[in-house]
Amino acid sequence: MRTPDFDEIVERAFRNIPARFRRRMNNVAVVVEDEPGAALLKARGVSPGGTLLGLYEGRPLTNRSVFEPFHLPDRITVFQGPHERLARSRDDLERLVEQTLWHEIAHHFGMDEREVRAAERLRRMRRLWPH
Repeated sequence: MRTPDFDEIVERAFRNIPARFRRRMNNVAVVVEDEPGAALLKARGVSPGGTLLGLYEGRPLTNRSVFEPFHLPDRITVFQGPHERLARSRDDLERLVEQTLWHEIAHHFGMDEREVRAAERLRRMRRLWPH
């Protein structure tokens, strides 16, 4: 898939995030990269043969103070290659990107990996996930 087409999928997924969350995401850049690098995978403890679909880099909102000075934007990266390899169809790709974006946004709001996974399980049980 061409990068601009994938970018469009990510933009649409972001627009699907409820406004009450998007409004609180000031100073957050959402970017697309082709693949996570080997050094990044190693640093994040990804097992050989594994990959990352997305990555949140920054300081979660729960760890901030209103008295802090300006800081560089937080960054949410969505990796195109792993999404394309995992998706079985265009619809599946769109769902997978949206799930990844939700996952990384949850980290921005202060949830750790265990909490994010628990929230995803709850959404699946309630049939809110994956749509």
